[in-house]
Amino acid sequence: MLLHAGGASAQVERDPQDVVGPKECAECHKDTVAIWRNTHHYATYREMPRNKDGIKIARKMGLRRIKEGSLCLDCHFTTTMQDGEREPVAGISCESCHGAGKGYLEVHSEFSGKEEEDETAEEEAQRWAKSEAAGMIRPKMMYRWAKNCYSCHVVPQEKLVNVGGHTAGSPFELVAWSQGEVRHNVWYNEGESNPPADMDRRRKMFVVGMAVELETALRAVGKATEKAEYAVSMAKRAARARKRFAQATELVGDVPEMAEITKVAKSAGLKLNNEAELTAAADRIGELTRKMVDSHEGSAFAAIDPALPGKSKWKGEPSQ
Repeated sequence: MLLHAGGASAQVERDPQDVVGPKECAECHKDTVAIWRNTHHYATYREMPRNKDGIKIARKMGLRRIKEGSLCLDCHFTTTMQDGEREPVAGISCESCHGAGKGYLEVHSEFSGKEEEDETAEEEAQRWAKSEAAGMIRPKMMYRWAKNCYSCHVVPQEKLVNVGGHTAGSPFELVAWSQGEVRHNVWYNEGESNPPADMDRRRKMFVVGMAVELETALRAVGKATEKAEYAVSMAKRAARARKRFAQATELVGDVPEMAEITKVAKSAGLKLNNEAELTAAADRIGELTRKMVDSHEGSAFAAIDPALPGKSKWKGEPSQ
């Protein structure tokens, strides 16, 4: 059956001038932030600067400390601009996944200037549209937040791997790693429980995760410049991702975007000096994945159920 593999590359950038930090989010999302404080994402802020392996990597890359420059900050920390300097204020936090909040923080939370019960359906729709236009990545925007996950769970820098000795990525899979300790489905029940995503959503997440992994791995191979650890690791990851997605396509059947993604992925050679072809394939896979998210309910992927990672595979214990 399908193997639970990981990976990808190509970071999603956030302008630190537009980042507000998790304390602002905590004003309303108290239960969510309480869960976050029990995660590895939260602990990174204190633990990473003292990590011996991390310090070795930083020194190999010419950095005096881990909290210096974008090389480590982009993935391991949440940063804002303070006195003209980029300053880490937290580990991996709200805006790492949901987008820099300056543009949407007030818009998304003010109920169109009314009490919540007085906001009309039309006003609510307009509020969410404005929030999305301002950079908010909502839970329904599965492709967008999945891209953020994969952009860091596979190292997006060739030199960091080949020179710094950083691992090329983690064995990341979207369902398994989102339903464990980072799970925070508490907003709509006011913190009374933290249920896992329903089966339809997990099906969709599983397929979207495979597609994003494939897209990002192809892009990474295209960016590689020498036959060394990074290029070899990315090519192997892309080959695995391509095979897994082809298996999933055959299993699911009648989802045309999956068939087209499989076809596009096979058209690009996994070799050095092939950036144009690989990038074009990755771009097309991204387009098809977005279309797939918008066009199909999770029930369309029901045949994938035997391959879904069960609770024993979920990463860490969720807060209840």
